[in-house]
Amino acid sequence: MTERVQATINGGHFEGEVAPQELLLDFLRDRLGLTGTKQSCEVQVCGACTVLVDGNPVSSCCFLAADIDSREVETIEGLVGSDFHRRAVEAFMRHAAVQCGFCTPGMLLTAKALADRGLDANRGEIAVAMNGNLCRCTGYHSILDSLTELLGDPA
Repeated sequence: MTERVQATINGGHFEGEVAPQELLLDFLRDRLGLTGTKQSCEVQVCGACTVLVDGNPVSSCCFLAADIDSREVETIEGLVGSDFHRRAVEAFMRHAAVQCGFCTPGMLLTAKALADRGLDANRGEIAVAMNGNLCRCTGYHSILDSLTELLGDPA
């Protein structure tokens, strides 16, 4: 048994069948080849699988693909090339906020959701907003420096 789904994914139209139990993470990676979305904890803890659904960050490891019907999904591949992505990459490079890069796609998508809300956040507010995104390599100072430059008030 499958369910019919129509969605906008990275600005393009998708129409097709998904299994009722198919996870969005598997759908994006295995069926659409959007491998920038990473699989890690599988229990909504680390943020590596974060994508935007209707502009809101979701853990695609615990979100059903069928639930994207009539919705808009953005992955890191859809963010690449945008002005936000360019500025984010520059900030992350300037502050040495990337080592392995595994967590970076989820962090950038969460940051984009914050930016799209028009928040002018301080470092503490950004830290709280990013608490669902874990990094095992850099620590957080350089990431918060980058995101504060990108999203908020650098003071």
